[in-house]
Amino acid sequence: MILESDPAFEIVAEGCSGEEALDLSERWMPDLILMDIQMPGMGGLEATKQLKERYPYLKVVMVTVSDDIVHLFDALKKGAQGYLLKNLNPQAWHEYLKAIVVDEAPMTRELAFRILKEMSPVGVDEYYVSPLTSREQEILGLVAKGLSNKDISVQLDISEHTVKNHLKNILQKLHLENRVQLARYAYEQGWMGRR
Repeated sequence: MILESDPAFEIVAEGCSGEEALDLSERWMPDLILMDIQMPGMGGLEATKQLKERYPYLKVVMVTVSDDIVHLFDALKKGAQGYLLKNLNPQAWHEYLKAIVVDEAPMTRELAFRILKEMSPVGVDEYYVSPLTSREQEILGLVAKGLSNKDISVQLDISEHTVKNHLKNILQKLHLENRVQLARYAYEQGWMGRR
């Protein structure tokens, strides 16, 4: 109901189980799937994993009433690009999902904080050589702190377009798909502590 009111979205199918999600995705080849975590039969996490294996380009956003950090991490590990709580303001849904579709969705500051709090840089190799330039590492650290492209451009005094190009390069070099994975990677490598 939230998305039907927005002409930017076209709802092509609805399913009630993970199995239906797989069948409908094969039939309709959608750009974006909103996936519930709890469903009868195959759950949303397993369905997301199978969908991403079959269709890596597909964007999956988990939609749930639970803000349990374990669910969040499971969803990211299975390949989800985002995580929405059902009680969010409908306008926030529109903005967030449009940003997901064009790979520009920033993490909320709360989400960034929770990820950083849960992650530990134990075992970071002190001799690790980053494939990123110093500017790219600087941008990566700001993404991990939850800053949007606009916030980063203001803080570094560069254009938003330049920030976007840096992010594309970073994602390509690190073989990652989205900002959430990027933030997690930055923290796992211990770059947050080195900044």
